[in-house]
Amino acid sequence: MQNITAVCVYPAQVSMFTLLCWTGPGLKGNRDVFSLCCALQGLFGVPELNCPEGFQEAQDKALQESEQLVQKACSTPPGPETVMIFDQLSDGLCRVADLADFVKIAHPDFAFREAAEEACRSIGTVVEKYVFLFIFFFLFPYASLKITAVLTGIYCIFRRVAELFMFDFEISGIHLDEEKRKKAVNLNVRILDLCNEFLIGAHLPNKIDKHVLPEHIRYNFTAEGNYLQVAGLHADCPDDLVREAAYKIFLYPNAEQLSRLEELLASRNSLAQLVGYDTFSHRALQGTMARNPGIRHVWKDILRNSMHCVRYNIDPGLYCPFFSLGACMEGLNYLFSQLLGISLYAEQTQRGEVWSEDVRKLAVVHETEGLLGYIYCDFFQRPDKPHQDCHFTVRGGRLRENGEYQLPVVVLMLSLPHSTRGAPTLLSPGMMENLFHEMGHAMHSMLGRTRYQHVTGTRCPTDFAEVPSILMEYFANDYRVVNQFARHYKTGEPLPKNMVSRLCESKKVCAAADMQLQVFYAVLDQIYHGKHPLRKSTTEILKETQEKVYGLPYVPNTAWQLRFSHLVGYGAKYYSYLMSRAVASMVWKQCFAQDPFDRAMGERYRREMLAHGGGKEPILMVQGMLQKSPSVEDFVDALVSDLDQDFETFIMDS
Repeated sequence: MQNITAVCVYPAQVSMFTLLCWTGPGLKGNRDVFSLCCALQGLFGVPELNCPEGFQEAQDKALQESEQLVQKACSTPPGPETVMIFDQLSDGLCRVADLADFVKIAHPDFAFREAAEEACRSIGTVVEKYVFLFIFFFLFPYASLKITAVLTGIYCIFRRVAELFMFDFEISGIHLDEEKRKKAVNLNVRILDLCNEFLIGAHLPNKIDKHVLPEHIRYNFTAEGNYLQVAGLHADCPDDLVREAAYKIFLYPNAEQLSRLEELLASRNSLAQLVGYDTFSHRALQGTMARNPGIRHVWKDILRNSMHCVRYNIDPGLYCPFFSLGACMEGLNYLFSQLLGISLYAEQTQRGEVWSEDVRKLAVVHETEGLLGYIYCDFFQRPDKPHQDCHFTVRGGRLRENGEYQLPVVVLMLSLPHSTRGAPTLLSPGMMENLFHEMGHAMHSMLGRTRYQHVTGTRCPTDFAEVPSILMEYFANDYRVVNQFARHYKTGEPLPKNMVSRLCESKKVCAAADMQLQVFYAVLDQIYHGKHPLRKSTTEILKETQEKVYGLPYVPNTAWQLRFSHLVGYGAKYYSYLMSRAVASMVWKQCFAQDPFDRAMGERYRREMLAHGGGKEPILMVQGMLQKSPSVEDFVDALVSDLDQDFETFIMDS
């Protein structure tokens, strides 16, 4: 990697508070003047993507390069160079597919979204057409060799990546005969379509005749003629009647969505069995820390030890003035600089580079290593934007053929309110924690320095991928960290210590019940992706599981599972949040609770957990960080101890 120091690239770091509170006509005006002077660029700086039709051009270019690489691979003996060629091929396709995967849900222009969705479908078809045959004949023989532990360094990484490539494509049936392979391809395509349809359906509002609801609560919902649109649960509304109405209306069963879910679950099971697994869950958990579906029985101890509930009430509105977006970004910048030697710099974008004028671009710069990558911050609400906080990999890092390192590019998508004339964007405590969480994913992507993009950053087993993000939540709830940035946006007054204390106590508002809820989600997910055909409908299974696992009763005529979008991206892997939280809890208590700014621990964290992406077994990374091999009991104890009312992270006594 080219070693450019931060000082040379960025002669002066402009205050993150000034640039990232996202307010003030000066910044916006300068941006517009600058944009008018520049030629129209493509999205993320990709020249072809200055219009929707550019996706076809970018796709054609990637396919042409792919064919050349396949020809090159055919003349190369199986070995490390073969894997490097295939990773290069994968990178070319992913740079179109991953970008399109984001654009199809986030771009405000329907034409861009439609073009991106078609690109995703086309790239998927190309992968089926070209890559499987190449892997089967050239990579599989080498990956199947019985290579012993004498292989170290690059060869161990090569072996792991080769096996991961094989694992990824076996689910698509490359090892089957032609007839079964064709069936597997068709199932994959159908599953992709069902996932997209289910995601769209999960976020669609429900309508109800406005006369059904009491007049005094109608203003809480969007009016459309004689109907009211209910687009969410309104969980933060102080009026319990509004919350009850929203819950029953938004979660009312939809026959089409129910049919999609049932077909999706059945298709996943058919595909898993076709390629040699008992259930989809068995296939999904291979290579993870959990390893097999028996993981759901581990949670019994958690349920048995998480029945208490202590309540502390806070008013989130009292905290918002101390958590302006700019102040929170300053806090993240300070934390990263202390722990990892990293600074965040706001960088001017070119005209056409971003999809909305309020998107900001951050350069991530190390104090000695120079530029590490870019983060695009899509933080604000807008029409048709999904109301979810997400991290997207747009371009993965990898070692290029010329010896330079391809810098990673990611997007962080939040749903924050816009600033007003009298105030910057103010975050609730929950929003602040979510910002820290998503930035944990971003740092994982930025600091992964893998040879292969196939295992870069967050491209690792799901039950490890959430560890860096959940660990950031512990930092967000430590007074020593919060005290560095929480300032009243008008007076500059720091957040009082007693308010931080109550905020941290509020995290334990029925924390055990929340833990039960997560266990309920995880168990339900495993049942849905377990043995098929399911013995009952998904709604009946939901009701039965909720009564067994969760403390609150099922509400008749609701179908919460139809809004559970995690069934798409986390199918059979929702337990990952619990597993990752257990690891993050152990890492926090052992490595950072004494000093959240400990640079030596920060360097160990980067070296042992962030640098490898998916290029190393996740349990080995955990062992390297903790300096021991955690047992099943350690995982359970870590979760249960977080519910202990006596557990504090040195917040008040430091």
